[in-house]
Amino acid sequence: MEFGLFVQGYVPAARAQADPQAEHKALVEETEYVIQADASGFKYAWASEHHFLEEYSHLSANDVFLGYLAHATDRIHLGSGIFNPLPQVNHPVKVAERVAMLDHLSGGRFEFGTGRGAGSHEILGFLPGVTDMNHTKEIWEETIAEFPRMWLQDEYQGFQGKHWSLPPRKILPKPYGGSHPAMWYAAGSPPSYAMAAEKGLGVLGFSVQKVADMEWVLESYKGAVEHAQPVGDYVNDNVMVTSTAICAETTEKARRIAVEGGLNYLQSLLFRYHDTFPRPQGIPQWPELIPEYTEEVVDLLVAEELMICGNPEEVLRQCKRWEQAGADQLSFGLPLGIPYEDTMNTIKLIGEHVIPHIDTDPVHRTTRFRDAARNG
Repeated sequence: MEFGLFVQGYVPAARAQADPQAEHKALVEETEYVIQADASGFKYAWASEHHFLEEYSHLSANDVFLGYLAHATDRIHLGSGIFNPLPQVNHPVKVAERVAMLDHLSGGRFEFGTGRGAGSHEILGFLPGVTDMNHTKEIWEETIAEFPRMWLQDEYQGFQGKHWSLPPRKILPKPYGGSHPAMWYAAGSPPSYAMAAEKGLGVLGFSVQKVADMEWVLESYKGAVEHAQPVGDYVNDNVMVTSTAICAETTEKARRIAVEGGLNYLQSLLFRYHDTFPRPQGIPQWPELIPEYTEEVVDLLVAEELMICGNPEEVLRQCKRWEQAGADQLSFGLPLGIPYEDTMNTIKLIGEHVIPHIDTDPVHRTTRFRDAARNG
């Protein structure tokens, strides 16, 4: 199992009210988390694309963010988590061009993750009047298979669809070194995993669920992807799952960081904006907040495998549960509203004490898939 980091530009109101430079500092700090993750042996870093989601995510221009990181890092793969390819948000040709450019700037380290937007507040900003949020699925499905054609055809044959069109044109630049970056889809439900498997796409599992509830979903994806009809040049047989992670020198310190980190506020914002997610029983409607976490709540979340938290030995054991469940990549959602120093410490401790005991392959999984496609 490989390891990744996920950043999104989290700027809670309390931080913004206390510091007029809070937004700037948050975005710069997140580049530093990725740079440290690169040095600590993480293989992937994912950057969100969200629009209009105040506090929850101020990372909207993730292509610019990742372009900076392409120069600032050496080995870590840099992924769009996600690029939104709906033509009402980003014209598909512009997305194809940005992917290829980032592929060049990173020396072939770019990972192409796509999705359809986060809930009604974001979607309706670009598609006013839509009454069924599932309408975006039709637009995404019309678009996704065109990207490999834009990259691999000398002159793209053009497209005439229901939602967008383009006459034949040369789409430039072409990806770096042949074939194209691995393709992923942000999936939050079993049907989405099945659709990704059918199309030969890796899954970005950003919805956090307990390990036991995910095991059968992972198993079903692995069975289905064997029969994929890939939209791209190759099958990206890959499932990334996400979890909150806090690692400290002692259990007591890790629990204290979790209790003092305001994690309830981040979770409340998640359900505020991701209103297409199933709402668990007991989750209040915004602006009412999920109650603040206590040490007992953190202990329960760890026991239920909904959070990774503890000293390095405990964190290693908790990560191994995801490996046993069949996950190909475990990506940690950072920052969590906790202090910069504690976040950096989590990254360093996981890199030193956890990753070497689980990920012993020096080659990225997606690199192997892409190399096989290049070599025919």
